[in-house]
Amino acid sequence: MSITPEAAPAMKPWIADLHAYVPGKARLGGRPVVAKLSSNENPFGPSPAAIAAMQAVLAEGHRYPDPASTALRGALAARHGLDADCIICGTGSDEILHLVAGAFAGPGDEIIHARHGFAVYDIATRRVGAVPVVVPDVDYAADVDAMLSAVTPLTRIVYLANPNNPTGTLIPASEVRRLHAGLRSDIVFVLDCAYAEFATGDYEDGLKMAETHANVLAVRTFSKIYGLAAQRIGWAYGAPALIDAMHRIRAPFNVPTTGQAAAIAALADMDHVEMVRRHTEQWRGWLAGEIAALGNAGLRAIPSATNFLLVEFPQSGPVTAAAANEALLDDGIICRYLAVQAMPHCIRISIGTEAETRAVAASLRRFVTESTAG
Repeated sequence: MSITPEAAPAMKPWIADLHAYVPGKARLGGRPVVAKLSSNENPFGPSPAAIAAMQAVLAEGHRYPDPASTALRGALAARHGLDADCIICGTGSDEILHLVAGAFAGPGDEIIHARHGFAVYDIATRRVGAVPVVVPDVDYAADVDAMLSAVTPLTRIVYLANPNNPTGTLIPASEVRRLHAGLRSDIVFVLDCAYAEFATGDYEDGLKMAETHANVLAVRTFSKIYGLAAQRIGWAYGAPALIDAMHRIRAPFNVPTTGQAAAIAALADMDHVEMVRRHTEQWRGWLAGEIAALGNAGLRAIPSATNFLLVEFPQSGPVTAAAANEALLDDGIICRYLAVQAMPHCIRISIGTEAETRAVAASLRRFVTESTAG
């Protein structure tokens, strides 16, 4: 490209400070991929019913999708016992995270999130000129007291992922409620529950909280347990004022017809969801045990309530995360090396099929054995 030398348009300074989202690696050049475990995808794919539903509407590809996702919102309302008018659908949950920042924050405002929270929070904050307030966590989990201490008169939004990505950690429902109770009523509390279907025990998905508090937005996705990541379908539930504000700035026709049809069908196939959940629990536990067996080399699997494990490595010596990542790639296994998220001593490993999970464990065992030999 040949550009005439002249003054170029200048981006806004807050955009210049923004680092674009870096997705998980998907390919290995021309080499075959043995296991792609970098993006927390459902290794089994969508429900067969969802695939059939997408195929059934392909001939409508020349028509714009329903801009309001009416049937999908109705299906979500029926499944979860919600008011359909208080549901908004988005291009993945990412769009919704951006919409709430765009509707309720701007230059000079502050938005709080945990240090090891979802990378989109920082991007959504800086995109609107707001100031990210990054709060230290405790062993990769959100610290409620620290988040409350970070609140100032300029705070407009608090993002909390529970379970959290990329760490997999979970704080109990009582702590989530305590965090919300300590916030002013004019602060939007965004409870990001993308991995809600994998969580067990003392856990609440935020839907009931959103139903009873005007400043709570519960965010969900079809990208994980439902296996519809390629269709980009997220949704959120909140008070009418929250939903109305986000509708004003969301993209028109933002959820494709195929995605809407697939999501409706997926909601009706809970057997598929339950199969994925059982598989994830079984092989997440198995992989955690394999990592624990490598503890003498300094590896540690952070307890997870998601479909992935965060593995912590020593920060020096032969058994580092960077070296392990290279060894995994040499074996055709793509995981999520987290140096790009200021966690250079950690690798996030999605739970794949049985064969994929066994392969990543074998690769790590071989790496540790060879690195510590002699």
